[in-house]
Order: sequence, then structure tokens, then C-alpha cells
Amino acid sequence: MSTDSPVEITNRGRVRVITLNRPDQLNAFNDAQYDAFRHALNDAAADKGVAVAVVTGCGRAFCAGQDLTEMATARDYDDGERHGFEPFIETLEAFPKPIIAAVNGLGVGIGLTMLPHCDLVLMAEEARLRAPFVALGMVVEAGNSALLPQTVGGANAAHALYTADWISAEKCKEIGLVWKLTSLSDLMDEAFAVADQIAAQPIASLIATKALLLDVRAEASKAARARERVHLSKLVGGPANLEAIAAFKEKRAPDFAKLGE
Repeated sequence: MSTDSPVEITNRGRVRVITLNRPDQLNAFNDAQYDAFRHALNDAAADKGVAVAVVTGCGRAFCAGQDLTEMATARDYDDGERHGFEPFIETLEAFPKPIIAAVNGLGVGIGLTMLPHCDLVLMAEEARLRAPFVALGMVVEAGNSALLPQTVGGANAAHALYTADWISAEKCKEIGLVWKLTSLSDLMDEAFAVADQIAAQPIASLIATKALLLDVRAEASKAARARERVHLSKLVGGPANLEAIAAFKEKRAPDFAKLGE
């Protein structure tokens, strides 16, 4: 990408392409990227010429999750606006048009939990995903305590969340988190092929159909996010979370055993 914007926006006919553009940080989200992504979604929703959105990442990663360096730093805003994760996920959760994710590389944290909010997920065979929340002393986010079991089944969700292990592209396809696998070189061509097929349909019908699909999914996500916030408020900044952040900065494995319960 040639710009310094944390999100690059391009048009391809009636397809709006949104590219996460912090490749040096593996597209890890800071508040600026959350805000830019949210604005891009709002613009695509409002644009009567946009039928479908495609989301992907610049560089070798799809999204490496939350920027832990910024997470450990207090951010104060005096503009009266909401920033960061919460307004972003609310917007993604309610996005009224079809949205396709093209997972070009590793996806960690929100790089995984945004995917059940997408209508179709294509993934490069070389890519892999991870839900590291327990290993960070936290709990799952973005409504995925409900959406992930609905998407991949209870046992698969439990294994992904409890172990915080990497999930291969093949496994993601097997458990239903991903719709289609492709080579990395073919990923965007494949994503655009299905996006163009969707974009050829009447936009009003696409929006109405998406509204029907969201009736179940969005309500489940909202209720789950409320429950998740209760647990996150107790755990963020707690001993395990601070140990995980310190270990990340010091490039070592965290030692949770010394913390007790």
C-alpha cells in the first residue's frame, strides 16, 4: 500500500475493498485502525452504489489482533466521540450488506473473532488463526462466546479458546469457520469472483436478506458481548493479563503458575 492510512479503501465496481494497512505491525489494531475500519464500513453501508464489501490485510498478516503496546497505554480523548474496539465491533456486527473476508495470513484475536461476523470467509492455505484470550489472562471478545460455538460447534470452540492453540487453514475449513481455501496467489481473485457474483444481484434484495440473517446472529452477539464485558472488566489489568503483557514485551513465555488462582 502506498498510503500511510491504517485502512486502505478501493472500489471495484460495486465491490468496496477494505484493506488493513499496518503491515509493519502485522495489521494489529490500534484505535486509529479501529476507527478507520469503522468509518470505512459506515461509508460502504451508506453508499448506494456498493453491494458488497471485501476485507483483507496488507503484507504477510491478515490481522495480529490488538496492538498490545497501545493496550498498555492509557488513551484519553476529548472530542466527545467513541473510539476503538467497542464502536468498531458494533458497526461490524450490524453491517447491513454482505461482507467477505479474505484471510491472507495469520489472524490472531480480533483477526479471528471478526470472521463469524462476516458472511463468507476465504482463507489462504498458508494462513492460520489463533484465539489467544485465555493465554492473555482475558476471555473471548466480540460476541464470540456465542458466535464461535454456533459457527464451529461447541467442542471445536472450546478447544480453540481453552488451549489458545494455532488453527491451520485446513482445520478452519473442516470445522466451518472458513468457506473456501485457496492458494495465497489466488486468494483475491477467488474473493473478487464471488464478490462480483454477489454484486450483480439487486442491492435491495441483498440488504433485505442480510437483515434476515442478522436477526439471529446480531442479537446473539449483542447479548454475548454484554456478558463478555462483565468478565473482561474483572480480568483486564489483572495479574494474569499484566504477566502476559510483560512476557510479550520481554519476549518470553508467561508464567501463570506463580499467580495462583
